[in-house]
Formats: sequence, structure tokens, C-alpha cells
Amino acid sequence: MKNLDRRNFLKTAAHSAAIVGTAAVVGGCAAKADGVVLKSQGASVMGLAIPKMNVVRVGFIGVGQRGSGHVKHYCHLDGVEIKAICDTQQNVIDRSVKYVVEQGFAKPDVYTGSEHAYRDMLARQDIDIVIIATPWKWHTPMSVETMESGKHAFVEVPAATTLEECWQLVNTAERTQKNCMMMENVNYGREELMVLNMVRQGLFGELLHGEAAYIHDLRWQMKELDESTGSWRTYWHTKRDGNLYPTHGLGPVSQYMNINRGDRFDYVSSMSSPSLGRKAYTEREFPADHERNQLKFTAGDMNTSIIKTVQGRSIMVQHDTTSPRPYTRHNLIQGTNGTFAGFPNRIAIEKRTREIQSAYDKEYQQQMDDWNASGKKGWEPAKSSYHGWDQDMDKWYEAYDHPLYVRMGEEAKRNGGHGGMDFLMMYRIVYCLRNGEALDQDVYDAAAWSSIFPLSMASVADRSNSKNIPDFTRGAWKTGKPLGIVS
Repeated sequence: MKNLDRRNFLKTAAHSAAIVGTAAVVGGCAAKADGVVLKSQGASVMGLAIPKMNVVRVGFIGVGQRGSGHVKHYCHLDGVEIKAICDTQQNVIDRSVKYVVEQGFAKPDVYTGSEHAYRDMLARQDIDIVIIATPWKWHTPMSVETMESGKHAFVEVPAATTLEECWQLVNTAERTQKNCMMMENVNYGREELMVLNMVRQGLFGELLHGEAAYIHDLRWQMKELDESTGSWRTYWHTKRDGNLYPTHGLGPVSQYMNINRGDRFDYVSSMSSPSLGRKAYTEREFPADHERNQLKFTAGDMNTSIIKTVQGRSIMVQHDTTSPRPYTRHNLIQGTNGTFAGFPNRIAIEKRTREIQSAYDKEYQQQMDDWNASGKKGWEPAKSSYHGWDQDMDKWYEAYDHPLYVRMGEEAKRNGGHGGMDFLMMYRIVYCLRNGEALDQDVYDAAAWSSIFPLSMASVADRSNSKNIPDFTRGAWKTGKPLGIVS
């Protein structure tokens, strides 16, 4: 790009950011007043489908722990050109550039040297989409500037950390008519896809309640002092008290419930436990005069938030990255005909489908045959029912595996990324862009799911009183088309 072009871009981006920032303050107020909806600065992007791209030209901002994996996945997708890579650390740039070249791609251009080097990359005209995998504070600013530069933004979770930022993303996407997708990879896990398929087929009846969580002992990240996630994520526990990371569990449950596509979040109430675990860990693992022992941790070790939807459903969302307990996202969905729950996967159904009932009957008959052959008397195996969990998932996978996973699951596992869900997500992004289809997740999802971050904190600070969740769709949720089961 010519210097003049770059100056014009930066001037436009700065001006647009100022406009968006002003609107965002209004948006923050709108969240506190019932029935107030911001006037759109452009057409709705609900169901946005852009013209087909023959080749998807990609730029990356941030190629550290998460970003380097994204680079690798794009090297194994058809119809992709990796044009540029940006990061502040030369060693991670070199690692990703080396991998790209080894896979037979042309050497991507490199942008580094300052925190704002990415703006030089955004000034180019030969990039279609930008993958953003940076610390949380950069997610919204980089996404906004990406869309303002005429490119589509794909950003790591959470997409925003304040209500003002949520509105910035929505306003910019509507004004520029560009995609802004938060890359909630958990929506592409095998179990989550299967449950979505089950829900769409009505297996659980009318949905009533969901449970979502991110419970993951990450205290060890506090030992990452100079780089990697712990070098910046640790400090969020000293600045906020609420759900710092809501979307991994909430994203799938939201898609089960058609949030923003027939239902939407209405309000949330939140409370936190005491903040004890991280202080105890630093005292045990660091010298008394170490910087980590000077921190005052404010985030409760366990945060529990309850969301009420407009259609009356309830969703429990929990966050705990401090306590010594096994990993779980809960992934529970409950309806009038039964329940699925994760970690471990288990299911209880009142009225079974014919295919599943047949599988149960065969299993029951085999147990009876084995028992009779043993010559023992006085016992008979009980048929499974909704009063007990069924944890044998093979028959459920066989009957309800999502068609996308049936087709791409093995390739996803070969390419890796949280068991393949990262690769499957990237595959779907590229597929939708190349085929002119709407993405599976949009900016309204990014805003709604991320909004629990600041709203849970506001509720905790206000004795757990409920906080209204803005309608980021401005009413379009009433007619939004539910996410279908793609083949």
C-alpha cells in the first residue's frame, strides 16, 4: 500500500472508533433500561452471507500459543493463501513462518516491532480475513479495526470484556457489513455437535434448562512470568470479580436453545465465592518477596451465574480456574423428555426413539442370556430408564453423531486442536466463505455470550441483583433462523 493509503486508513479507523465509542456509551446505558434499543448504524448482519470467495486470503495477528495452532490448521485447508503474520515476538513469528514454508506455501510477509504493527498489515488490500489470537484487551480494538479496513474479523474468546465493547463490535459489523465471528471452538466438539443434532430432532422435548461451565485448574499459569498466557491473564484475577471466561460452556448451550434465533438472554444474576485459592498457591509456590505474592486477588474462586431467557428458560454458568478439581464444561441440556450431561457424558430419556430402544433391548437380552448361561438364580437385570444415567454412549453416537463430524471427524482428529474441534471450526469458516453461506456464529453471538463477563461482575458488586442483558440483535432474534444441521 502507498503511504497515503495507509494514512487514510488509519485516519478513517480512528474516526470510526471515536464514533463507535460514543455509541457504545449509549449502548452501555441501554443495558440498564428496559426496552431501549440502539438505532442501527447499518443493516442487520443476521444471516450475513457474502459473495463466494474462490480463495480465502488470510492474515494472522498473534501467533503464540493459540495463534500458532491456527496457522497450522490453515496450512491444511483447501482454497487458502496465508499472506501475512503479525506478532510482537520474533521467536513465535519465526516458528509459524517456518511451518508455513515447510507446507509448500509462499513465505508470508511479517509485521512486528510494535504493539500497533498490525495496522500496517490491515492497510493491505490483498487480505480477506484476519485471525486474532491476542490477549483479551486487544480483541475488540483489533476486531473493530479489521472490519473498518474492509476485512472480516475472526477473534478468540471472549470477543469483548465490557458492554461498551460488545456494542462496538455490533455497530461496526452492521456499518461495514463485515463478519465478526468469535471463534468459540467448543461448539465444534463431537459431543456438542451430537447434542445439537439431538436437540434439533426433538429428542429432549421442549427445552427447559441448561448448564454451562469453564472449570479448569489454571493456577500453574501464574508461573508464566514474561510471556505466554499467564503473563497477562493472571492480572484479570486482580481486577474483576465475576465470570472471567463464560463462553466455552455457554456457546453450545446457547445454540441448543436458539439464543438470538428465536430466544434471547433476558437478565443475569451472579455471585462469587471467596477469593482464596490463588493467594494460597502463590504463598506456597513463590518466595515471599516475589511479585506474585504482592498481588491482591479479587476474583472469587468459583462464580455462579444464572441467566433467564425471554422464553423463560434458565441457564447456569460457572467459572473456576483456581480450585483443585477435574475439568468440566458441564454441557447439560434438560427438556421435558430427558437430559444430557457431560463430564462424564451421560443421558437419561423417558421416551426413546425406536432405534435406541432396539439397542437397549439387545443389550438387555444379552445380559439375560449371559445370566442364564451362568446358572445363577434370583436376579434379573433391570432395563435402563430415566431414573438412572446411561453412560454407554456408543449407541448414541451411532444414532445421533452430527453429519459434519461423521464426514470430517477423522480428519479433524488427525489435524488436532483440542481433539480436532479447532480444525473443524476453521474448516467450517473457510467452507462458508468459499460457498457464500452464513457463518455458524455471528457478531450477535459474540456480543451476547461475551456480555456475561461484565454483567456478572456488575451483579456480584450489587449483592447479586439481576442485570438486564441488552438485545444486541435489536429485535432480529424474533425472526432469526435457527442454526441448522449442516451436512
